[in-house]
Amino acid sequence: MPAKQNAIAKRLRYKLPRIKLCLVHEGLKASELHAVNSPEDAEEFLEPLRHATEEHFVSLHLNARNEITGLHEVSHGTLASSLVHPREVFKAALIGNSFAIVVCHNHPSGSAVTASLDDLNTTKQLLSAGKILGVSVLDHLILTPNQGVYSIRENYPELWKL
Repeated sequence: MPAKQNAIAKRLRYKLPRIKLCLVHEGLKASELHAVNSPEDAEEFLEPLRHATEEHFVSLHLNARNEITGLHEVSHGTLASSLVHPREVFKAALIGNSFAIVVCHNHPSGSAVTASLDDLNTTKQLLSAGKILGVSVLDHLILTPNQGVYSIRENYPELWKL
């Protein structure tokens, strides 16, 4: 490195923090990966959300064969809501080199499972961001303590056609 560049590098090292991203892979073998081909396939892995007393928003990270390679808790909210922004949803997906994601949140109150206007707007925002970033959002699921899994994709397929 020329002397001038070396001097700049030394100066910047103390003025700007260096950021390093690391991915810690916990060692699943290819034979241990499970494919998600339906909301029920994902529900099996998301079962603990049914029993949570606050709202959680999570994403399942998938490879090109729709096999689960990771799970990321995006946010942990209150009894009735959690904040979700595409930046937080896709940050871990990009670091993990995910091909696609399935997002899910729970409704701890146990009320009838339907998508709220906020759920639909969040889904639209995530679909748009996913298209730009090249990470497909395959579904947005909702779980409650007493009922089966609710798929926004199955109930609002037109969102995926935009």
